[in-house]
Amino acid sequence: MNTTNNNKEKAIKATYVSLIANTGLALLKGITGFFGNSYALIADAIESTTDIFASFLVLIGFKYSTKPPDENHPYGHGKLEPLITFIVVGFLIISASIIAFESIKHIYTPHKIPEPYTLIILGFVIVSKEIFYRFVSKKSDETNSTSLKADAWHHRSDAITSLMAFLGISIALYMGKGYEAADDWAALFASGIIIFNAYLIFRPALGEIMDEHFYDDLVLEIREIAKSVEGIIDTEKCFVRKAGMDLYVDLHIRVDGKITVTEGHEIAHKLKDKLKETYPEIADVLVHVEPTKA
Repeated sequence: MNTTNNNKEKAIKATYVSLIANTGLALLKGITGFFGNSYALIADAIESTTDIFASFLVLIGFKYSTKPPDENHPYGHGKLEPLITFIVVGFLIISASIIAFESIKHIYTPHKIPEPYTLIILGFVIVSKEIFYRFVSKKSDETNSTSLKADAWHHRSDAITSLMAFLGISIALYMGKGYEAADDWAALFASGIIIFNAYLIFRPALGEIMDEHFYDDLVLEIREIAKSVEGIIDTEKCFVRKAGMDLYVDLHIRVDGKITVTEGHEIAHKLKDKLKETYPEIADVLVHVEPTKA
């Protein structure tokens, strides 16, 4: 199995984990929040519900973005992945806006203090969501996937809103009458954190769409490897861009101007093979050969 297919399988499995986790926890939080008089928990359930749709979109994105190049898409379909990330970020912003709106409404609406058992459920959710965040985040690093990283941050955002709800309900229970809205204030604060996290996810995805340069260390390593190949005198331009889970390299090398075209071609292929062997995430290397006068 090649690297792209292997990464695709890892990413899809991680996304299925997200779907199952989000569905189960959304139901748990929604039911507990309704019967436990906690809007913070209900808001948390809303956030988890949007996570379900976001994970589903990520899953669709993986199935399409990892398709091999074809006649109409000679560079593959990888650019779909950051586009899916934008949609996932949109879900985060929508859920944060709903939570903020409903929190403000509940702050000014008299209601009962949440039930103590809601803290037990929230404690379970916080631990579970942090575990899922670490699992999916690790897979996103392994697969070099921006949309999977966004999905991981959905879990972290959920853990944050649950933590805020835990603190708000604890205050309401400890302080008693007059502090019924503490968990609503907690949900409002959590919505701001979700918006901030949405930006952190959006920024690298935008950079990927714009082919922004993020790979200084990799470029230095590529140059060193190039100079270790027999026949290469030095390197000039070196650009790295990301498409989906793959990297594409454009590299200019300098060789002796007296060698034949065939020899220059062989040197370029040796370099390309060595780079792809060293970095499995590199899908292709375009090598431009520059002659150097003696």
